[in-house]
This record gives sequence, structure tokens and C-alpha cells, in this order.
Amino acid sequence: MAVISSLGVGSGVLTSDLVDQLVAAERRPTEVRLDQKTERTEALISAYGMLRSAVTELRLPMRQLGSADAMRSFSATSSSGNVDVSVDANKAARGSYSVEVVALAEAQALASTETFADRDATSVGQGTMTLQVGDKTTEITIDSSNDTLQGLANAINEANAGVSAGVIDTGSGYRLTLSADETGSANAVKISANETVGAEGLARFAFDPADPTANPAMEQTIAAADAQMKVNGVLLTRSTNTVENVVDGLTFNLTDVGKSTVKVEQDTAAVAERVQAFVDKFNELQNTIRELSSFDSEAGQGSILTGDSTVRNIQNQLKGVLTDIIPGLENASVRSLADVGIGTDFRSGELQFDSQKFQQQLLANPDDVTALFAEQGRTTDSQVEFVRSGSNTRPGSYDINISQAATRGSVTGDAALADGVVIGEANDSIEFMVNGSTNFSIQLTQQTYASAEDLVSEVQRQMDASIPLKAAGESVKVDLDETGALRFTSGSYGSNSNVSVVWAEGGNDLGISAKTGTAGLDVQGTIDGQVAEGDGQVLFLASSTGGDAAGLQVRITGGNLGNRGSVNFIEGVSERAVDAITSILGANGALSSRTDALNRDLERIQEDRIKLDMRIESYQARLVSQFSAADSLIAQLNSTRDYVTQQLAALAPNRQSD
Repeated sequence: MAVISSLGVGSGVLTSDLVDQLVAAERRPTEVRLDQKTERTEALISAYGMLRSAVTELRLPMRQLGSADAMRSFSATSSSGNVDVSVDANKAARGSYSVEVVALAEAQALASTETFADRDATSVGQGTMTLQVGDKTTEITIDSSNDTLQGLANAINEANAGVSAGVIDTGSGYRLTLSADETGSANAVKISANETVGAEGLARFAFDPADPTANPAMEQTIAAADAQMKVNGVLLTRSTNTVENVVDGLTFNLTDVGKSTVKVEQDTAAVAERVQAFVDKFNELQNTIRELSSFDSEAGQGSILTGDSTVRNIQNQLKGVLTDIIPGLENASVRSLADVGIGTDFRSGELQFDSQKFQQQLLANPDDVTALFAEQGRTTDSQVEFVRSGSNTRPGSYDINISQAATRGSVTGDAALADGVVIGEANDSIEFMVNGSTNFSIQLTQQTYASAEDLVSEVQRQMDASIPLKAAGESVKVDLDETGALRFTSGSYGSNSNVSVVWAEGGNDLGISAKTGTAGLDVQGTIDGQVAEGDGQVLFLASSTGGDAAGLQVRITGGNLGNRGSVNFIEGVSERAVDAITSILGANGALSSRTDALNRDLERIQEDRIKLDMRIESYQARLVSQFSAADSLIAQLNSTRDYVTQQLAALAPNRQSD
């Protein structure tokens, strides 16, 4: 705003300061009103932000309770320190097991019996050394650049052959030591050497685990050994001291030989802690709402959101979810949160949790308590499994009808497998492709197999030991078909399931040749009368499909074609609460709508400020114009006054002379 310097010259009264005072007086009422409105609007936005944060914090513990696994928690104890047990709650079940550790797995250790005068100067010989550890064979070259004991050890370590080397100082010379990287008899180290003529010496490090004393220059200080343990009297052998896949959900870590009793019990207290976390977050939300919407009757003053309809709607939505009887559980032992010890304090609106009652109900009615919190599908056919629901799936009962069962892909040999097959170097390798993506080969043990069944067992053993197959999470079953021919069947179901023989060395002996197998079939059928899609054994309706069953998935593990009963989908408290929270927080939810409206109010306030500036600027210009005109008139009047005064003063002497 420009400074007006000429005002007041004529009058001494209509100055620029007076204009500024009048302008400020004109601006102030509107500006105060806009400031107050801005302050309240921003306070409301902040309050809704706090409310949004508190509602968001509630979603995570509710989502964690929305899985059936959240209601499963197990702990395992061992009566002796020779076995440590870890538990996978998703797979474990209550039980007691007698465990005896018969022997621990050991990694093989070797040492040269010959000592060398210098680790960095004494020659050890030149040529090629071959290290065989399990199915892995590695060749290393020793020449003039590394023809020392330390050079040999370094070459072995750099080869990543599955064995580590070192040099030890005995006090009277240096010796080479070797140790397998992995425990178990399958990881025993076999060493052979092809020496360079005129630079012999590497053969002194040769070792054959099948004949440990064949080369006196190398001794086995620790023999490779498998872990042996008995579980309820059944003897098991593993290559490591970590034993899995014996009892569902349990991993045994063997530390010493001896007997112990392992007990697996449901840890209801751990589940109660998860529920308590949800209760705590809900009560934090109630505290936030109370702070933002309370009314002080003594002071006669409310909080920023006192009486706000948005807050009431949020409370009513969550209250309905947390207090209603769950559809599908009307006749169950557990129907609502109140039945498991979660009640509401009518004065504060907070939840109260009776942990002891909850744990009792979890032990007595685990299935109903799980359904209370998590989504669950209860099927009437034991070979129909509920997999999951979709975001559009509504609680209810839906009929299942199967028109095509899922099958697994397979490939079959060309001729019956005979007894007495001799496996040698010319016919011990077979290469496969499984499910169109996993390529691997197996090598059979060279020997004579008395029966076809013995050879089938050997092929299956090599399949099960295939590292590429394990890494891909795939499996192949080997058996004989009706004609006695070898048959390889994928462990997976569906149109992506297949097994092909890529190459069979000496395949005629096994009755097989390179050939592409027959792919499996996907399950086909209907859910709730609607044509569903199949993926292996899983039958599902896409989420975009109309109807209440949209997004529902079931697995058909066997059984006949036709009507397969129904699946009753129950949506637990957790999923319903998460849906409600997502709706509240969504772009079209109450909080977003209210916040968007307030932000628009701020924009309008800013527009009003711009209009105010324009009006005040016009008002100031009008004052300046009016003051300038008045000041000019006053200046003229003053000039006239001065002239008249002068004239009168000039006439005064003449009057005196008369």
C-alpha cells in the first residue's frame, strides 16, 4: 500500500495516518472473523487427523487377529537339555513325544600324517586334485604358482568344493587339515589326484571314505556320521542335527545323546496377549474420542468435536461390529465377543477383557473362537477345503458342484521295467523337466537291482534328494503303471503340472526314452450355481464376479463328481472390523469427506481474504480521493481567508484617518 505524503497540506487534519486508521478500522471486523474461522477450521482438521490416526492404529491388531493362525499358538518343552524344540504354530498340534538321541551328526575331518618343514616353501606336488563331496565334484589345479602346503589349502578353499582346508603347526612341522562343510555321511569327502610327471606328490593327499586306511598318508580324524534319533520308538536318520518334517510343526535341534520327553501344549496366554493388544488399541481410540468430544459441565464448555455427528457415526459403526452376534454362529457355543470375556464399560465406552474367561473358551471351543475372530469356511464334505474369501464375499452358505476333478501331469515309460537291471556308467543318468520350469537330473547308484521295485525305490530316493527340485518346491512320485513301466508323476495338480524326460542315458535298460508327458487338468465346477474357474485343485470365483460368493475359493482334494455339499462362510469380528475401518478411512469415508469439506472451507476463507484485500484497497483509494478533494478545497478556502484578511488589514489605517 503506497504512502500518501501530500495529504494534510491544506488542512493539517486529513493526513495519511488518518486514512490508515480508517482503513484498519474497516478491515479489522472482517479480518478477525476470517482469522477465527481459519483457526477453528484448522483445529477441526487437526482433530480429525488425530481421530484418523487412532482409527488407523486399530486396524493392525484387528488384521492380525483376522487369520485363523492367530488363534493357534503352541509351546514345546523338553525334559532334558539334549533336545531343543522350536514350534511352527501354523502346523503344530498338542501332543507328547518320547525322543531319544542315539547319535549326533558329524562333519568329516581329515589330516595329513606327513609333516612339512615349511608351509610356504616346501613342494607338495603338481597336477590335478579332484574333490567329491556328495553329488558335487570339483577339480583344482596345483602348479608352480601354488605348489606349497598353504597354496594347496588356499586353492581348496577358493574352489568352494564343500570342504574347507587349513594348515596347522604341530611344533615339529606343518600338516594339512580338511573338514566337510556339511554334516552327514552323504557329505563325506573323497579325494583323488592326477599327478604331473616329474612333480609327483599330490597322491599323498588321496582319501576314499569307503576304505579310510587305504592311504596311510591321510587319516580320518572324525568320521562323517548321520544323526540318529527315535521318536516314540521309531528310528530316524538325518544328515544334520536339525531334524524337521518328523512331527508336524516341530523342529528338533539335537545337542547331545540321551532321552527326553517333548510336550507340545496350546499357549492360550500368547493368544490372549494378541487379543489384549486389540483391546488396548480400541481403548486408546476411545480415549482420543473422549478428549476430542467431551463436555465440561462445570465450565459449560465443550471440546472441538463435542456433538460432532462424524464421531458418533464412527462409534456406532465400530460398536455394531464389536457387539453384534456373528452371522453363522447364532447356534454356536461362542456367538459374540461378550461370550469370550470382552465386554463394554457403558460409562467410558472402553472394552474390558477377561483373559481367563477367554483362555477357557479357547480351550473348550477352539473352532468357534477362531470363527468369532477370523474368517472361516465350514464345509459339509471332508474333501472340500475352504481356502479364502474375497473382498466382495458375503457371509452365507454356498453349494459346490464338481464337473471335472483336478489331475497331476505324468510321463510313462515305453516298456515294462525288468528285474535284475544293471546300472553302470552307461545308463545311470536321467534328465527331467517338471511343471515346465524346473530342469534337473539324477544319477543312480551303480549296481545290480534284483527287482524292478528295488530300482523304483532308488529312482525315488534320488528324486527326493534332488537339490534343484527341492529349491523349486516341487516333487515327483515314481511308481510302475499297470503294464509295469516306470511312471513319473508331478506332485502338483492342474494344467501347469507335467513331467517330461529330457534325456535318458541308456534308457532302453529302464524302458524309457526322451518324451513329453501328459499335462494335468484343473478342477472345474460351480460355486453357488455360478461357473467357477480352476487352478489345480482350487476352484474359485473371481472377485469381479457378481453375487454374494464372489472371490470365494475352495480346494477339492478328492471325491466324486457332482454335488459336493456346501461351504458356510463366516466372517469374523476381525475382518468385519477391518472392513469398517477401511470404509471409515477410505476416500469416500466419513473422515475423508469431512476433512475434504474443511479444506474447501479454508480455500473459501482464502478467497474471502483476497476479496477483503481488494475491497480495502478500493476503500483506501476512495478515501484518498475524497481527502485530497477536501484538502484542496480547504486549501483554497484558507487562501481566500488569507486574502480577505490582508485586504481588511489594508483598509484599517484609512478608517483610522477618517
